[in-house]
Amino acid sequence: MFYAIISEDVPNSLDKRKLARPTHIERLESLKELGRLLVAGPHPAIDCNDPGEHGFTGSLVIAEFNSLSDAQEWADNDPYVEAGVYRKVTVKPFKHVLP
Repeated sequence: MFYAIISEDVPNSLDKRKLARPTHIERLESLKELGRLLVAGPHPAIDCNDPGEHGFTGSLVIAEFNSLSDAQEWADNDPYVEAGVYRKVTVKPFKHVLP
């Protein structure tokens, strides 16, 4: 089943994001290689694909896991959590309908 991992950043998270990004992306690439990643990306703080110094307000990952607890464990071990980027992470089941 798919699960949505919805993360909200702490204020002024950009520097923390930059430091932890390589390992964060590496984990996402692993899900992609396994065919389990539906979509992933950050939420820009302004209405722009490249928000520059404005940074991001959070992230969304939708991926396939065996259970809600497996998805929660994966989210809990995100490098952004350890780096203090996220202030809140919500994991919930996601039903893929379209496309």
